[in-house]
Amino acid sequence: MHWVLSFLLAIIVAVGALGCNDCYGLQKDVVLSRNVRRMQPEALSAVTQPRAPLEWGQINFLHTTDTHGWLEGHLKEQNYGADWGDFVSFSKQMKRKARSLGVDLLLVDTGMSRTERQFECLQRWDNARSHKLTLAILLGDLHDGAGLSDATSPNGNVSNIIFENIDYDLLAIGNHELYVSEVAYKTFYQFSTVYGDRYLTSNVEIINPVTKQFEYIGSKYRYFSTRFGLRIMAFGVLFDFNGSSNVSRVTKTEDLVKQQWFRDAVNYTKPIDLFVVIGHNPIRPTAATSTFGLLYKTIREMRPDIPIQAFGGHTHIRDFYVYDDMTTGLESGRYCETLGWLSIGGIKSPTFRGKQMPNGVPNPTRKAAPTSSRDPTSSLPTSTPTNSSGLVYARRYLDWNRITFMYHTAAWDFDSQTGLQVTNEITGERGNLKLSTLFGCAPTTYCQYCQPFGAPGNIYTLMEIALATTVVDESRRDIPRLILANIGTIRFDLPKGPFTLDDSYIVSPFNDAFQFIPDVPYSIAKQVLGILNAGPVQKREFGQDFGFSSQDACLDPPITHNHATGKAHARSRLLRRQNTQLFPGYTTADDFGTDGDDTPHTEIPNFTQPNDVQANASFPGDGSDPKTVDLVFLDFIASYILSALKSAGGNYTIGDVTGYLPRNFTTNSYLPAYAKVAWQENMPNCPVGIGIGS
Repeated sequence: MHWVLSFLLAIIVAVGALGCNDCYGLQKDVVLSRNVRRMQPEALSAVTQPRAPLEWGQINFLHTTDTHGWLEGHLKEQNYGADWGDFVSFSKQMKRKARSLGVDLLLVDTGMSRTERQFECLQRWDNARSHKLTLAILLGDLHDGAGLSDATSPNGNVSNIIFENIDYDLLAIGNHELYVSEVAYKTFYQFSTVYGDRYLTSNVEIINPVTKQFEYIGSKYRYFSTRFGLRIMAFGVLFDFNGSSNVSRVTKTEDLVKQQWFRDAVNYTKPIDLFVVIGHNPIRPTAATSTFGLLYKTIREMRPDIPIQAFGGHTHIRDFYVYDDMTTGLESGRYCETLGWLSIGGIKSPTFRGKQMPNGVPNPTRKAAPTSSRDPTSSLPTSTPTNSSGLVYARRYLDWNRITFMYHTAAWDFDSQTGLQVTNEITGERGNLKLSTLFGCAPTTYCQYCQPFGAPGNIYTLMEIALATTVVDESRRDIPRLILANIGTIRFDLPKGPFTLDDSYIVSPFNDAFQFIPDVPYSIAKQVLGILNAGPVQKREFGQDFGFSSQDACLDPPITHNHATGKAHARSRLLRRQNTQLFPGYTTADDFGTDGDDTPHTEIPNFTQPNDVQANASFPGDGSDPKTVDLVFLDFIASYILSALKSAGGNYTIGDVTGYLPRNFTTNSYLPAYAKVAWQENMPNCPVGIGIGS
């Protein structure tokens, strides 16, 4: 079935004009429509095609970041339904296309970790690298987000093996690879060994248990030539992360740029045509955790005439930032929702043997110029760009679905043998882990930010209801209780449809325990929520990005209307009928404008949410206030609770805090428990929606 669909789409795209009839006037041609079926059996098919073919330049990049274990794709969101097997097939097809065009294509990811079996596989791929044209860049954070990665111990035992079917060229470590010592050591012993000098950890070290000395987990830098002769110097820099386990350390960027080895690499003894700086690190210098601005400033002062290209991650957004006329940065979303595309033309190199602007495809045309809204307090160089470099750019954010992948490859035989094997492996491992175990049917879509707090479709509203229903000590059931929880325990939206074991990891993956202080005067306890929401975002002691707020993580990009259609690129008279219906999704605004999203969408609303929510249970039936309550809360916010109680006039210490429920009932448990009680209608044939914001 898949090869038939691939064949049909290849015909449509390879020989079809790429626009509606109104681009060329009314015509009497063969018109085909298609709805390409995804490869995971539960997944939905996308229906909206990309707006135009990709621009191909002298050097091109495919970029992933923050995959967090979503290798099966988004099974209940049609925009992002492709799985990792589809991406394997897509990357192989794009390599072939790059070879036929005579240009370089590089694969990049910005954060990850690995396990044993992957070493064997990648050794085989290394032996075949003489045939590769693509530089892949990976930028970190491969788990903590979905059942395929999180239902194993340690996290990533299954998903990391599947992940490695992509032959990346450049990779960087993420903060999620450093929280737990066991994961960090797996990265050190296996993953860095597999990828060799392609795995860049310019500022991340680990204690070698044999020598008892700190060593770099991967390589400090990589100098290499592309297939067509561009000479590249690459670094991989993690943001200034301070939440790692005690076996690893992260050098701050302000110290890194002063180290002699770094300065020697920037002033390398061999010629450099392009610096590529990757990292699990926001590319926009105004982001709170970004250190790319300092990296750019240091390299530019030392090498004023060499282009610099940055690839970032960590903030889970689509973004493109212009530093100067020959320096830009790309950030490519999260959770296998986005595949970033960047093409560059005009790099001067006496050793380049490919084509500056390949024939038969669109080419990049836009010059880079910093926006007029640049932060006036920025320490970045302020010289006015002359645009004399001759460099031109194009960037695109691809939706992660088969329609997108097949459209851009125009391949007659899209599915590769390896891609099909990976898809089958994902299906098999999901079965082994029982990730499709059904708890109930979610009656509607519950989103994090697309509905105001208090609305029925807001997931934090649902959170209060579910906590009140399920978080109860039977021996104290009749005692009034307030249950306080930080919204950072919710990792993702909950689409309408089957609520499964996989969804429990996707929506609320953390194992936070419920603690309490008994018999707190209600006059004091009722003030705590307001104090928490007026104060700072609560952070987990072992890492700063586990406690998300509505201001600093997991948000869609800045929301604007984007109705870009792209001009058609006619090649023959066989047309396909566009599905012109737009569905909610990314509507990105970046330094190049609002035309970066490969597939047009309607905007998803974005509402501010509180830091914390509160569930009330077992209160007097007559509506009166209780005299005292059990004050129940999550273990990781205990110190914030004690501080708030003190501000409200209470005198409590950590000695007053005790467990409320058994330690194995956590924030990963209450939604499945609630679904078993409240969401049994339509079981087991749950109606499914079409995604977030719809």
